[in-house]
Parts: sequence; C-alpha cells; structure tokens
Amino acid sequence: MKIKLSFRLLLAAALLSGPVLRAQAPKIEPTNAAEAAAKKAAADAIIEEKYTALVAAMPPAQQAWEALLQQNLGTSFYLPIHKREKVAGNSTAWDFAQDVPGLPKILLIGDSVSRGYTQAVRKALAGKANVHRAPENCGPTANGLKKIDIWLGEEKWDVIHFNFGIHDRNTPLAEYGERLEQLVQRMAKTGAKLVWASTTPIPDDAPKHQTAASVVERNELASKLMEKCGVKTDDLFGAITPQLATLQNPNDVHFTAAGYDFLGQTVAAALEAALK
Repeated sequence: MKIKLSFRLLLAAALLSGPVLRAQAPKIEPTNAAEAAAKKAAADAIIEEKYTALVAAMPPAQQAWEALLQQNLGTSFYLPIHKREKVAGNSTAWDFAQDVPGLPKILLIGDSVSRGYTQAVRKALAGKANVHRAPENCGPTANGLKKIDIWLGEEKWDVIHFNFGIHDRNTPLAEYGERLEQLVQRMAKTGAKLVWASTTPIPDDAPKHQTAASVVERNELASKLMEKCGVKTDDLFGAITPQLATLQNPNDVHFTAAGYDFLGQTVAAALEAALK
C-alpha cells in the first residue's frame, strides 16, 4: 500500500512540475521576415553612409563619375553591389578611369559579359591606352538608342568597342538589325574607330525562352552589317567557342575568371590592332 501511494505521489509531482519546467525554458522565436528586413536596412544604411563619405572626399571628376553611375546603374542590383565593393575597397569594372596624358582613349560598350572582361582589358593595355566603359549594363539595342549619348559623353574617343546581342536574343531580327545600324551610325559620328564584338555563345534554356541559335543568327546579321558599314569585327564568339567547356559557367551565359581573362586578352589584341 505504501509503495502504491509513493508511486502515485511521485507521478503527481512529475505531472505538476512538467508545466513549470517548460514555462521556465527560454523562449526561442525564429527570425521573421520583418526582422530580416530590418537588419538588411540597417546594414544598407551603414554602407550608404560610408559610400557617401567616400564620394564626398573624391576629386570633382571622380564625384561626377559616381553621380553618373548612380543615375544609370539601377538601384535594384548593380548600384548596391557597386557601393558595397567601393566601401570594401575592391576594384571593379566601374572604377573611375584615371587617364594617363598622351595615351589614346578607348570606350567599351556592352552587357555583363563586357563588364566581366573590362578589368582584364585594362590590365593588358596598361601604359598603352586609357580604357573606359559605359556606366551601366548596356543591355539591348533598344536601351542603347535611349542611352548612347550618355555613354559617349563629351569625350574624344579613339576607339569604341561595342556589343549588343544577348539581351536582344528575342528581339525580331529585322528590328535588331535596324537598331544596331542606327547605333553604328551614331557612334561613327564621333570620329572614333569602331570595333564590333561578336556576341559570345549562350546555352539553350527553354524556361528563359533562350536558344543558342539566337546568338548565331544575330551574329550573322551583325557581321554583314559591319562589313557594309566598314566596321572591324572582334570575333569573341569564334575565339571562345572551342573552350566553352572550361571557360564558361555551366548552363550560364557568363564565364569563369579564366574565361574573362581570355576574353580580355582577345579584346585587348583587337584594340591594339585598331589603334595601329
């Protein structure tokens, strides 16, 4: 009888103490979306403050370049990246190009692939030419017609190396050709030598309505147009195609670091030839 009573007392004590013990345990709530957004906003505010201070300390020419980037890079993707990299002290394709007096001036116009090889071109042509680039991912020919005057600015360019293609993969061929010719005519008015870069290969991607053949078709059209207009071609498509397996990211239009170095060397060689 005593054993049964003791067992009942122990069981009752355990049942009574359970909720108490549970109530005393620390309450851990998962981080919710609002908290995550608040943390990101706080981090962004710090970056913005540091970036603003950096720009304020720059010489006028560099401040003007940063203002141009702020107006054209787009607030949703490239501009935040640029600010973070600038605050971190990292060099990127968007760096202000400090001209060396007496050297020819080159302008690179193109999309994210062009951005990827910009620094490799600058390295290859250091001491030979001042290499600038347009202040954004230039995108399709439609954007080019809207922004070409901004990209050209008031500078006197010796060579303009340009490409439009990946972002035009779904633009009807006739429209693509018309826009591209208008852009060539506008750039030719600067008096600069023009070099067309054939569009680099892209993989088939049905969800993105993207086909490898679309680039081939646009390169063929562009090649005929450049021949008609007397514009030299830098055949990046032909140069890198044999090495796609090792130099392009899998199932992507972009390239590895080695791929961008390869493209940069190819572009630099074409630019040196144009300067001669």
